[in-house]
Amino acid sequence: MPSAEPTPNESIEAAPLLETPSLEEQVNVDTSSQTDDIEVTSAIFQAVGVITGEVNLSSDGQSTVTIGRSQYPLLYIPRKLKVFNALKKEIEATGNRTQRLVVYPKPIHFPRKQQPHTIVFQLVGFDRGRFEETVSGELEDLEFKLGGLWQFIPVCSTPCISVFRNFTRERLEYIKQAEAVKKVKFMKASHIPLLWKDAPIRPFRFNPKAANEEQGHPAFVTLKAKFLPGRDVFGFMALLTPPQETAPRFLKASKQDKATVQQASKKNKPFVQGLPKKDNQGGSNHQPKPILKKKPPLVEGETDNQA
Repeated sequence: MPSAEPTPNESIEAAPLLETPSLEEQVNVDTSSQTDDIEVTSAIFQAVGVITGEVNLSSDGQSTVTIGRSQYPLLYIPRKLKVFNALKKEIEATGNRTQRLVVYPKPIHFPRKQQPHTIVFQLVGFDRGRFEETVSGELEDLEFKLGGLWQFIPVCSTPCISVFRNFTRERLEYIKQAEAVKKVKFMKASHIPLLWKDAPIRPFRFNPKAANEEQGHPAFVTLKAKFLPGRDVFGFMALLTPPQETAPRFLKASKQDKATVQQASKKNKPFVQGLPKKDNQGGSNHQPKPILKKKPPLVEGETDNQA
């Protein structure tokens, strides 16, 4: 079963990481974690599904898939370039742009709660028998398997399934050696907005006024949901396993690393030098043009038009 986590060498296209209350099961990589007695569990964080739509591929990062009347960006990571090229050849050979795709959903949330999120899909495979994906046989069109923490996040009025990076020793070693920017980027979570009427458990909501011992924590759920085009949310279909009080181990960036990245981002923002005040003592009226700092180099995996 493919999960929603590319390997450490892949670039990541994901929604911005949001604050989540600390859990014993998470691993903050700024501390020395004991990893010798990790419990192996079948539960994993994941978000993968199947969509069928009209595909418009472009090598400049502007590929899209249209589902009904709604159009969505279609991205791929370097490891899936082979899949992208095969899909392109399939469309060129058959002339059929309507394709059944296996994808990861990548919601993008914005700082203002009133600003609606957007959905991006990341290409995993397509259902033509060349790239066998188990999930393709298990799910119907628009169906997804989601595994994550059931909770509200600060910038979304709809509760979400928060999908974090599954823990492995190899990933932990990679993260320990990576610089802060790559480290935080690698551990960004996807927060999947889910409509779940009559849910057996309430989504966790952080209460800033409550003490830590009174907060509680989100449950871990694994379920099947259907994507609702146009509304850009997912609708609950069925639980695949009972809700769990304990989540599987996952990786989360430390507050210190996130603060470091935020400070670096502020320093690297383009700055326009202020214009001098007019000299009333007869000085020159010539005013210099604003000086723009050079745009900082892109982090590996980023593009100028990256969402």
